[in-house]
Amino acid sequence: MKYTPRQPKSNVNVTPTSHIREFFVLAGGLLGLIVVIYLMLGLAVDLIVPHISIDLENKMGVHFFQSMDGKDADSQREYYVQSLMDDLQERCAKLPYRFKIHVRKASTVNAMALPGGHVIVFTGLLDKVSSENELAFVLAHEMGHYAHRDHLRAGGRAVVLMTFSALLFGVDSSVSKVLGHTLNITELSFSRKQETQADEFALETINCAYGHVGGATDFFEKIPKEQDPGKFGHYFASHPETRSRISHLNNIIRSRGFNPAKRKPLPKAIWTFIP
Repeated sequence: MKYTPRQPKSNVNVTPTSHIREFFVLAGGLLGLIVVIYLMLGLAVDLIVPHISIDLENKMGVHFFQSMDGKDADSQREYYVQSLMDDLQERCAKLPYRFKIHVRKASTVNAMALPGGHVIVFTGLLDKVSSENELAFVLAHEMGHYAHRDHLRAGGRAVVLMTFSALLFGVDSSVSKVLGHTLNITELSFSRKQETQADEFALETINCAYGHVGGATDFFEKIPKEQDPGKFGHYFASHPETRSRISHLNNIIRSRGFNPAKRKPLPKAIWTFIP
């Protein structure tokens, strides 16, 4: 008789299970562990950031900005924006930074705060603004991030994310990209809260500088539709939904009795870009 090997019909020592189910259970457990560790590291960043000295941050800023400084600069408009930033800093926003404006030629409608007081403003944003008050609000908004040290918290969390993903799966791994997107969703509400606080700081600052808050919401009215996350998309975006943002600012203006006066035009002789 020929022997044919086969599995026994039943085995009291082996629990019947599905290999696919085991895979998803293990994968889910690993992903959950990664998320928990990442959030714990993020909490550690939040605890450390308030204790980072301005001197240390300035050193970080120098090393971070060396690779970007001087590239595609718009020195003409940079001079004017720097003057406006200095005026806001001296008169109203007494922060322990010496802000340095860097205007970069790009269609991006945005500005960003980097360590050490370096603020990048893209010409795409400058092309959109139509009053000094509007631009002042944008600059004061970035100053608000420095007031709450949001730029360091965001940077710290980004480093944790990138390092953790690279160690586990490699820098260019497709798994790292998916993991990065998944973990990034956990930070969205944190980022929206930062943006709202920075908006409120900006409102107080321009009211101090001009005696009114004219132009405070003008920039948000001009945000391109493709950059506005919309009614439901804001749950997956770092910035609050535009209409909600405008409504929140208008509520503050009314509740605090701020004067929504006329805007101050930009000085065209300085503002018009000459190639």
